[in-house]
Amino acid sequence: MTSLPSFSTCTLHGAMSAPTAMQCYKDCIFNYSSLFKQSLHSKLISVSSSPTQSKVLSTLKPVNWEQSGMNRVQCQAQDVENKTFLVGNKFQLDDVVEAQQFDRNILSAIFEVAREMEKIEKNSPGSQILKGFLMATLFYEPSTRTRLSFESAMKRLGGEVLTTENAREFSSAAKGETLEDTIRTVEGYSDIIVMRHFESGAARRAAVTASIPVINAGDGPGQHPTQALLDVYTIEREIGKLDGIKVGLVGDLANGRTVRSLAYLLSKYQDVKIYFVAPEVVKMKDDIKDYLTSKGLDWEESDDLMEVASKCDVVYQTRIQRERFGERIDLYQEAQGKYIVDRAVLHAMQEHAVIMHPLPRLDEITVDVDVDKRAAYFRQAKNGLYIRMALLKLLLVGW
Repeated sequence: MTSLPSFSTCTLHGAMSAPTAMQCYKDCIFNYSSLFKQSLHSKLISVSSSPTQSKVLSTLKPVNWEQSGMNRVQCQAQDVENKTFLVGNKFQLDDVVEAQQFDRNILSAIFEVAREMEKIEKNSPGSQILKGFLMATLFYEPSTRTRLSFESAMKRLGGEVLTTENAREFSSAAKGETLEDTIRTVEGYSDIIVMRHFESGAARRAAVTASIPVINAGDGPGQHPTQALLDVYTIEREIGKLDGIKVGLVGDLANGRTVRSLAYLLSKYQDVKIYFVAPEVVKMKDDIKDYLTSKGLDWEESDDLMEVASKCDVVYQTRIQRERFGERIDLYQEAQGKYIVDRAVLHAMQEHAVIMHPLPRLDEITVDVDVDKRAAYFRQAKNGLYIRMALLKLLLVGW
C-alpha cells in the first residue's frame, strides 16, 4: 500500500525505558497538516529494537512498550508516500458511528476536504460530485440543524434525498418493525443512510446490518460524531489551533452526546485541558473521564463557571435535556438554569475565546450574547454543512 523511498533515523543504544523510547517516538513526529497541504505525503513513525523488525505506526496512536530485554531502539522517521489520501482512493471508514474511529491524520485530511467544500458551496452551486447518488435520512428523534444540513449537503453536491422526519411515529417502527429490518429495506432504496435514533448503540447496530455506509446523526445519550467533527473544525478555525487549548464543557454532560463525542476527539490533541461544569445530577459520566485519563489528557470538574470561563479558549455550553429525565421533573428543575452564559460571563472571558453551543438553545445563553464577536454558535452550525458535505463525498466517492 505504501512505498518507502527514504529513511531518516535516530538510533539510541543501551538500556532504554518506555518513557525514553516514547520521547524518541515523539521527537520523530512531523506536522501532518502542513505536510498534507504540500505534498499529500505523510510522515509515519517506525520504532523497533532492530532495523529489520521495524513497525510502522501512525503518528499519534498509542504505543505499548515492553521494557524487558530492550537494549537497542531505532526511531525512524520514514518518508512514506501515503497513497491513502490520494484523490480517488477509498475513504478509510465504511461508516461513521463514533468519534473513536478517527485519528489525528484523518481529522486533518477531512478538514482539508471541508475547506474545499466551503469553496464549492460559495463558488460552484451547480456541483455534480454526487450526481446519481441517493441519501436516506432516518430520524427517530426531532432534528432541525442535523437533518437539514445533511440534506443541504447532499443536494449541494448534486445528490438526491429520501427523508423521514419522525420515523419513530411515521414509519413501520410504529408497527413494531425492528431497526435491522428497516435498515435492510431502506438500503435497497439508497446509497447511504443517515440515522438519528433514541437508543444508544442503535447506529452501531445499523452499521453492522447495512451493506451501504451508515452515518450516526445522534443515538440517544450515546454519541454524535459528526457534531464533534464540526465542533473541532470550528475550534481550529476560530482559535487557530487545537493543541494546547483549554475547553470548558458546560451543562448537561451526563445526557449530552455532543460533549461525549467532543471529549473523545479532543483527546487526539496535545496539551489539551478540559473543564467539566455541570449540575450534580448531570455530571460527566465516569467512562469519559476514565478514557481521558487513559489518554493522558488533563481534566478537572468545577462548579464555578465564571472562573472556568476566564481560563478557557472555548466555553462549550449545552442545554439541560428535558427529554432525558422521563418522569423525574424534580431532577430536571434542579439542573435547569444553574449555569447560564450571559454578559457577566462574557466579561470574564478572554478576548480571543469563543462561546460554542450545539443548539437548540433555550435560556442557557442569553440572547444579548449573540451580538458579541465571541459568540460562535451560528458560525459553528454553518460549519456543519461543510463537514457533512465532506463526509458524504468521502464515503460515497472517496478522496
